[in-house]
Amino acid sequence: MAARSMWNGTIRVGSLALPVKLHAAVEERTIRFHLLHDRDKQRVRQKLVDPEEQREVQDDEIRRGYEIEPGVYVVLDDADLAKLDPEPSKDIEIMRFVPISTRHYPWYERPYYLSPDGRAGDYFALHDALAASEREGVARWVMRKRHYVGALRADGGYLMLVAMRHAGEVIDAKSLPAPEGPALTAKELKMAEQLVAMLEDDYDPAAFEDEYRKKLGALIEAKSHGKLYRFERPARKRREETLEGALTASLIKLRKERKSA
Repeated sequence: MAARSMWNGTIRVGSLALPVKLHAAVEERTIRFHLLHDRDKQRVRQKLVDPEEQREVQDDEIRRGYEIEPGVYVVLDDADLAKLDPEPSKDIEIMRFVPISTRHYPWYERPYYLSPDGRAGDYFALHDALAASEREGVARWVMRKRHYVGALRADGGYLMLVAMRHAGEVIDAKSLPAPEGPALTAKELKMAEQLVAMLEDDYDPAAFEDEYRKKLGALIEAKSHGKLYRFERPARKRREETLEGALTASLIKLRKERKSA
């Protein structure tokens, strides 16, 4: 399926203006359900009800409120919120270029592909410069009434723009509780290293399917044809064992699989 453009913009780096088209780099594959009445299987609708008057509240009676303390709200109307909308813009402004780092994945929110909208030579020149320098641009832009900050990087021969989370949204790993328990023994450490070495391989995304969605699709297909779906029995829970025992069992299992392969 060809990627469709969802937004047009212009990358601006100093005096350089580079028109681009923005495409979604990911696609949601969630299976969605409708709510049906049990008796006649007709779709039902949800409605908002005033709990005191026990009546349905119409859309023009609804207001947004922010609770500042229990039972006390600041009410905001559409006019208030409209004044907060950013000025419309098609600019993707590059603020600076920084070294590519694999340590800030928690900041990444959603990736987009950028394709040239004319002037392909300039587009690929910027791509090649980013790839050769191993740097990415820190960008900011406005799209659909929302401010974005992100990373402009070279990826697979094209430019990719990754929307990133804002400060305050990412939890620092340092806030996690400190590990407890005894330190690894030399034998446990060696066995853990052997286990990692035996599982070393390249990452193939096609090898990792959404098992739940796959089984749910099969269940829907079977029921739509009046067939019986055979549910898999859950695996029995293994009793707790020592780390050394678990590592030993894992190594034995992997060695057997390698021999049979």
